[in-house]
Amino acid sequence: MIVRIAAVQYLLRQIHDWSGFENQVRFIMKAAGDYKPQFVLLPEIFTTQLLSFMDTTDVRDAVRNMNDYTKRYKDLMQELAAQWNVHLIGGSHPTLTEDGRLLNTAYYFTPTGEIHEQDKIHRTRWEREKWNTDAGDQLRLFDTPFGKIAILICYDIEFPELARMVCEAGADILFVPSCTDDRQGFLRVRYCCHARAIENQVFVVMTSTVGNLAVEGLGLHYGQACIITPSDFAFARDGIAAEGTANIEQIVVADVDLADLESNRLSGTTIPLYDKRKDVYEHPVEIIKVK
Repeated sequence: MIVRIAAVQYLLRQIHDWSGFENQVRFIMKAAGDYKPQFVLLPEIFTTQLLSFMDTTDVRDAVRNMNDYTKRYKDLMQELAAQWNVHLIGGSHPTLTEDGRLLNTAYYFTPTGEIHEQDKIHRTRWEREKWNTDAGDQLRLFDTPFGKIAILICYDIEFPELARMVCEAGADILFVPSCTDDRQGFLRVRYCCHARAIENQVFVVMTSTVGNLAVEGLGLHYGQACIITPSDFAFARDGIAAEGTANIEQIVVADVDLADLESNRLSGTTIPLYDKRKDVYEHPVEIIKVK
């Protein structure tokens, strides 16, 4: 099955009200939708663009006040997923739960109106110390008409165990919405996307925020969208089906063939998804004292 994917490098530009955000999102969704993809990916916490017109004197309060826009955000994304007939991974959005926890939640909108969620499981130091967020604790695999997908938000892709869990459950595509301030942060996520694609013989789609806002923690972004493949003969030579130009507003589009994954997992040059020695992993590490 051929699946077309669009990954959006979303530019965080100054806006003055909700309409500014909505207009920008509608524009980029039209630009992506015109290519008729099955999936569209937006970056992690791209909705922090709303902070550009909110009171950010206390950044912890400001991030929590973003929850006031959660319904508008979900309604807009649900409408656009239906309008363009796409499976929309709508980046992520800071969301307050009924019991007062603040989660970094990725929302997945289907063309038929369904809304699914995947919370970020590992928090960065900034999220813990500056925003005082809470961690999610449940991984989900979504069985779609275009393959099985999972969402690992930014830092979560740096933990191989999470990707292995969803891939052993059958994932074909990992979506990685990301937000990083500097190049080394971006590269940590990017290199881990390549590693997870190789380790699990899976497609990995990553995208990032670009631009800057006059808000604490949002003054710098380094980002580049990419659609990554396993590294073998059936795929792109460098394991990159497509990538954008760093740090500009752009949409990256590529077709991937799920049949290539199936054959690669059975007869690839290496088959790391199946070659894992689970018996060895059950043994504790033997520590030997050397004089």
